Amino acid sequence: MSNKNNRILLMSEGNITESLFKLGIPMVVSMLVIALYNVVDTYFVSELGISQVGAVTVAFPISLIFSGIGLTFGTGGGSYISRLLGSKDTKKANEVASTALFSALIIGIIIVISIFIFLGPVLLFMGATETILPFAKSYASIFIISMLFSTVNVATGNLAVAQGAANISLTAMISGSVLNMILDPLFIYTFNLGIEGAALATLLSQIVTSLIYIKFFVSGKSFLKISLSNFAPRKNTYIQIIKIGISMLLLQLLCSLSMSLISRAAKAYDDQAIAAIGIVLRIITLGTNVVFGFMKGFQPIAGYNYGAKNFGRLKDATKATIKWTTIFCIAWTAISFIFAKPIISIFSSDEEVIRIGVKALRANTIMFFTFGFQFTYSTLYLAIGRAVSGGILNIGRQGIFFIPVILIMPSLLGLNGIIYSQAVADILTSVVTVVFAVKIEREFRQIVSEDKVELKTRVV
Repeated sequence: MSNKNNRILLMSEGNITESLFKLGIPMVVSMLVIALYNVVDTYFVSELGISQVGAVTVAFPISLIFSGIGLTFGTGGGSYISRLLGSKDTKKANEVASTALFSALIIGIIIVISIFIFLGPVLLFMGATETILPFAKSYASIFIISMLFSTVNVATGNLAVAQGAANISLTAMISGSVLNMILDPLFIYTFNLGIEGAALATLLSQIVTSLIYIKFFVSGKSFLKISLSNFAPRKNTYIQIIKIGISMLLLQLLCSLSMSLISRAAKAYDDQAIAAIGIVLRIITLGTNVVFGFMKGFQPIAGYNYGAKNFGRLKDATKATIKWTTIFCIAWTAISFIFAKPIISIFSSDEEVIRIGVKALRANTIMFFTFGFQFTYSTLYLAIGRAVSGGILNIGRQGIFFIPVILIMPSLLGLNGIIYSQAVADILTSVVTVVFAVKIEREFRQIVSEDKVELKTRVV
């Protein structure tokens, strides 16, 4: 049996936990690699000074804008493609994949040009101080170009996962990450390029990742055929892609905005506070990206079985996803609490940075055990085409709830308001998720019950 058919079988039948792990683990590793790009940069840049760490911190939200574009077309297109494959419409799936990828590339180019024109004001808005700004400009001027390739990589990776080909994302992202870890110290210290060397290492690594994805899609191994001849920018196609993908774009934009607001709030407490918060955000991103990755395995299973009207398997997949992501989130919280000081000390020896960082890391993981539950239902709603409900759940944590909290709490509690803002946002998000979870579970039970009645009637 071909690898293509094996991938479809993973989504349609067999042990659900095994299918989730086979599709999810490669994407977990891939998402970890994405987070590691910034963690590795922060680690090697930390030897250059606190202002350089601050520069990487304020530039990081820019990457979320580009990944947001990639996720818009990758996740939106992937959700649509999974449902099309479930209903056996391969021709349309090829058109959707090609349209999604080339659209992401075009928009990415436009954003690169726009940010370059307004680079200084953008970095100041994101929290750069006078001492950080020169380093931030040097880093971002190269880093932004690498993010164009990142946009393509994120979109392509999601399109690969939509057809069950998660392993290609694993190969591509690991290759890029390993290369980045090799090139970072080489460019920063051996070639004496400083912070620009870190950005250059990221650029070359992203290019290599893109080349691996291109090889996969042109070699005939892909179930989907991506080509200019299949590029069909039709209104209905964009509606189907964007109605799902827009929530991912909003999520990334809101994450970018929230990180910028955190850095801006931390400016009142000098460069040490900005550096400490930046380090914590990267560590937290490692944990959230594990859950994101697992959801990339859940998404095609949910979309495929919804399209195939296999609601029993869809329900089992949802329960298993909540179980395994919650186990991970609890373990991550325990590790963060117990080893907070050694973890922060890896990135800085400054006593004030460590003090703030330890407190912030523990505070940011207090409610992290709810994250798997939150993101399972937002992914479920999006995978089955419920754009509005999925969008609300998707942007709740970092947008609807977090932004008002981060704007209000620092004025009431000072630095503690910044540190505990995420925990408050998580509590509010969890409450809303419970409401949506109850709603969709009732709907599925009703559909299954009606199907049983119809089947019984036909038999009689």
